[in-house]
Amino acid sequence: MEESSDDSGNNLLTREQTEDITVLGNAGAEKAALVLSTLLNKEITIRVPSTLMVRLNKLQEHIDDSMAAMVVFQIKGQVSGGGSLVLHVPKASILKLSNIMLGQPEGDREIDEMDISMLNEIGNIMTSAYLDACASLLSIILIPSPPAMAIDMAHAVLASIIATHEIEDNADQVLFFKTEMTCSEQEIGAELFLFPSRALLHELLTRFRDVKEV
Repeated sequence: MEESSDDSGNNLLTREQTEDITVLGNAGAEKAALVLSTLLNKEITIRVPSTLMVRLNKLQEHIDDSMAAMVVFQIKGQVSGGGSLVLHVPKASILKLSNIMLGQPEGDREIDEMDISMLNEIGNIMTSAYLDACASLLSIILIPSPPAMAIDMAHAVLASIIATHEIEDNADQVLFFKTEMTCSEQEIGAELFLFPSRALLHELLTRFRDVKEV
């Protein structure tokens, strides 16, 4: 893949590739918002205003090191290589979501089993919607694994995910979908990361380019 001229490692996509990946991100965001709105009977909007590809060792510069949940899904299906899709939700947003959706108290409290169950469900819906939208657009099959969740300081969790990704997928890049999410007119902090293997990233970009040329 041709990289941009940014030697800082803070954006490794060309302008055209950034636009292509952002289109894929918004296709998934729209579908996820529709599914969540229907299921929860709440007005939910999700959009991806921009996308960055950064080196793994630069990712922490883009994430506040606060208590958060990371819901991790392995990507499987009709693609070369593999990767992980990670939903990052800070603690404050977890409590806000629980208050909106479950009637849980929003004050400063510990994350409990109801919060975790809710996050797993939201993560399942969002990642499935993102992958379904991408798969439909690219005419392939993409399936998420069951979720694995870690709750800790964000940088500590990312360090563990990054170490696994470097070893298992032989990769050093991550796609960072800057996400804007609102639920019942309240802003919810949440971000989505795609940790693709080199083969998966190449195939996604190639397939999208081919779709555009048809």
